[in-house]
Amino acid sequence: MQTLAEPHEETEIREIMGDLVMQLLGAQYYASFVWQPGSQSFAQPIQINMDPMNLRAYESYYQFHDPITPLMQRYQVAVRATDVLAIEELKKTEFFNDFLNKDGLYWGVNLYAWHQGQNLGDMRIWRDKRRDNFTPDEMRLLDMLQPAFVTALARAQRSSQPEALTLNTLSQRLTTREQDTARLVMLGMTDKEIARALHISTTTVRTHLENAFRKVGVSNRAALVHKLRP
Repeated sequence: MQTLAEPHEETEIREIMGDLVMQLLGAQYYASFVWQPGSQSFAQPIQINMDPMNLRAYESYYQFHDPITPLMQRYQVAVRATDVLAIEELKKTEFFNDFLNKDGLYWGVNLYAWHQGQNLGDMRIWRDKRRDNFTPDEMRLLDMLQPAFVTALARAQRSSQPEALTLNTLSQRLTTREQDTARLVMLGMTDKEIARALHISTTTVRTHLENAFRKVGVSNRAALVHKLRP
């Protein structure tokens, strides 16, 4: 899981995990979405071996006629489609016949990345009818991957929204960019990681840090974090 310890964009993380779990579980299909609390819907799909047009149909229609995913989303551990609805019942639904069956999806397991009450993203892993359903051991393996998945997604989200981290009033001495840099220092990010997150050079990162040190009256990163914590 060393790859996930490196900084990645949110979409990259879900793609990396897709490749990994398909290999580990011998799965054939993968999709991943991000829950949108405002619209109460799933968006930002990525897929492996699935028809992109079919996923667009899911976004616009089938997710609102999906008998299994809302039930599966309640779980904070790996959960199979058959854990919430028997396969014979699922096969009677429009969702199965007009959506799942179109790509050959038959046996499914989902894992959701929950962090502080927010669903950051999910993994939806499927096999076709010729394979067996996912076993309890395979579900436990997914559960073992979950902490790294959640941590990587949470880190990516914070990196893309540094303003979400609160600083104390002393930070008013800093420019907006210096504040953003300080927030990412608080996350423990290196100069290189900060540069990537803010789309600036490492030299510019160091300049922002030196300015912040001078304005706050400190000489190192640890002292800066201590001074700016609310």
